[in-house]
Amino acid sequence: MCGISGALVLNGAGEPLSESLLAALNAPLGHRGPDGSGVWLAPDRRVGFAHRRLAIVDLSPAGAQPMSDTAGEIWVTYNGEIYNHAALRRELEARGHRFRSHHCDTEVIIHAYREWGIDCLARFRGMFAFGLWDARQKRLWLVRDRIGVKPLYYAVHRGRLVFASEIKAILANPDQPRAIDEDAFFHYLSFLTTPAPTTLFKGVKKLPGGSMLLVEPGGRIEERRYWDAITAAKPVAGSDDSIAEQVLAELRTSVRLRKVSDVPVGVFLSGGVDSSTNAALFSEGEERPVKTFTVGYDQDYGSYQNELHHARSAAEFVGAEHHEIKLSAQDFMDFLPRMAELQDEPIADPVCVPLYYVSKLAREQGVIVAQVGEGADELFWGYPNWKRAWTLQRFNDRLPVPASFKKLGLAALRTAGKEHSLPYGWLDRAARGLPIFWGGAEAFTERTKMRLLSPRLRERFAGRSSWESLEPIHARYRQNAENPSTLGWMSYLDLNLRLPELLLMRVDKMTMGTSVEARVPFLDHEFVALALGIPEEVKTRGGVLKTVLKRAVRGVIPDSIIDRPKQGFGVPVHEWILAGLPGEVMGVVEDFLSETDLLDRTAVQWLFTDPRTASLRWTIVNVALWWERFIRSPTAAMPLPDHAFTEPLEAAAAH
Repeated sequence: MCGISGALVLNGAGEPLSESLLAALNAPLGHRGPDGSGVWLAPDRRVGFAHRRLAIVDLSPAGAQPMSDTAGEIWVTYNGEIYNHAALRRELEARGHRFRSHHCDTEVIIHAYREWGIDCLARFRGMFAFGLWDARQKRLWLVRDRIGVKPLYYAVHRGRLVFASEIKAILANPDQPRAIDEDAFFHYLSFLTTPAPTTLFKGVKKLPGGSMLLVEPGGRIEERRYWDAITAAKPVAGSDDSIAEQVLAELRTSVRLRKVSDVPVGVFLSGGVDSSTNAALFSEGEERPVKTFTVGYDQDYGSYQNELHHARSAAEFVGAEHHEIKLSAQDFMDFLPRMAELQDEPIADPVCVPLYYVSKLAREQGVIVAQVGEGADELFWGYPNWKRAWTLQRFNDRLPVPASFKKLGLAALRTAGKEHSLPYGWLDRAARGLPIFWGGAEAFTERTKMRLLSPRLRERFAGRSSWESLEPIHARYRQNAENPSTLGWMSYLDLNLRLPELLLMRVDKMTMGTSVEARVPFLDHEFVALALGIPEEVKTRGGVLKTVLKRAVRGVIPDSIIDRPKQGFGVPVHEWILAGLPGEVMGVVEDFLSETDLLDRTAVQWLFTDPRTASLRWTIVNVALWWERFIRSPTAAMPLPDHAFTEPLEAAAAH
């Protein structure tokens, strides 16, 4: 696990590269790789790579990057883990390849590319983002893993393409402008994140999961999708018990593969089904207790009850060496400047904060790699909100209500003051003939979003909605799904948006912020293909959420964990965030409103005073913190102004 960056001069149009530029790209990525750094610049200065190393597999100098083959024709800078690298090495050695390292997976990528070309990606089982330069063909390949566990960003400016693991490295290029992408901002207000390929920085893009970027010798740039979850899905048949057995067998394989490491590996444990299963399967066959880590709070709150006792119970069951940390509101506030720095662009999920602290705890205990539980809910119908959306969509499809009746329902909700609620958004979509489900993480409905936008942006985005960013995903699903279904669409959408650009990014940015690698067994691509092939009626049997997975792991973890009500990993947002942020934080929001023309001040005043909109405020706070760090004060650590938010906004509301 590492930090990567690099640059390419396009078609001779840009200035030659320098080692100082590559060093500048590399410098902001130190937290991703404290164990070493390196740069490579081609003799003609038209292409160069940089690398920060977090040593996980093959800790010797043979694993240093950027790395090339012996002829110096293939160069790679790589972030991630190829879990089946040992098997691939044996196959390549049988084909005559000779390796310099003992068991470095980076070298396997180079030899696999020499043997099979870019089709080698089909053989990799893991998480990865890498840049590969083929000097023979003068081609640059940028690749992001199938699910998008690892990030990869790029920008084209003044005849150069620059890429990196994090946007802040691209911004270290002195020629890179800093401006807000207003279209991305429009969609951010809907989804808490920006859908790929956009970012909130104008001109900076992110490669979607399962995609690669090819830069040809003449400077032509082409994005290709090399893997798609719905076409990879394998139809699964059999009884519920036999399907559950297949799920458990594949999950065991996935967890076993993710044990591969030359440094200590642990498990983040909440005490729920997913993390407890990770811990139990990881412990199988281990001589030493697995180290588990959990985060809680200094007390129970109304908006969030501690799960510490559930995590302790699960740790005791698997015989783990358990560690925990309790956070206070002050811990939360202290971390906000660093959070904005690590996020790169807003990830409007306050869970970023506890994720950082539990990662820091793991690192302090000597654990460099941690298994996490993301993905299970999206694959196995695990969220109560999903169940509601699924039920409403099926009702809408089977008993179609005339659009005129739905519009009457919308009018009734407006009369009742519910026009800013998610049910209003669902009904509005149904009235327009669109899918009800727009992802597992939604912030503002289209109606609320238009109210919040400044008059200029309201005019610019009139008649538009964030469906435009989902429509290509929906079209791909309808075209390629063998048996399209409501639940199939829901899983597919979140595999293409919420997971790679929100959940997995909060994991990557916060764990790597403490120099810890996170691994995601539930999102192994073979496991995903199996899960997506399970019929909808099996996954929703009896209306029980996550029924297939629960059946699969019964006996692996205690029934008390399986049968307890779901409680998502969260933060006491109402007490810590929504009831009243400190004046210096709200001052950042005030400055954001004053110095940009993105939001309507009166509408934001309403958002921060109406109790019905409390849960939506963090979306605005997060983007304001990002703006302060990267746009307003890009050269310094973020200073939080010491002035109040309420007075100026109240004055604006009075007018």
